[in-house]
Amino acid sequence: MAFSKNERREKIKRSIRRNIFGTAEKPRMSVFRSNKQISVQIIDDVNARTLVSATSKHKDIESATATKSQKATMVGKLVAKAALEAGITQVVFDRNGYLYHGKVKALADGAREGGLKL
Repeated sequence: MAFSKNERREKIKRSIRRNIFGTAEKPRMSVFRSNKQISVQIIDDVNARTLVSATSKHKDIESATATKSQKATMVGKLVAKAALEAGITQVVFDRNGYLYHGKVKALADGAREGGLKL
């Protein structure tokens, strides 16, 4: 039986989430990407709260003339800035079942450039 693309991603996501857990000191940075947009949340799994979030629908990013990977880098920098303002310096990166290349890698690199430690 062959898995669909989404079923395959969900299977990978479950195996990743068995090992990754975000605390208040080192929260989880979860990525979601669609064909057009990318968003990221920094989550404290102990208290089940989203601490910081950013998306490519932000007015500065959406109005920019750039490729999707470049916008993902901008989202990474935006979430890093917001996280540092909230007092978060280290996060656990959760790629959410997506392959670590392209937009997901660009977002992680942007977050590192912004000052977050992944």
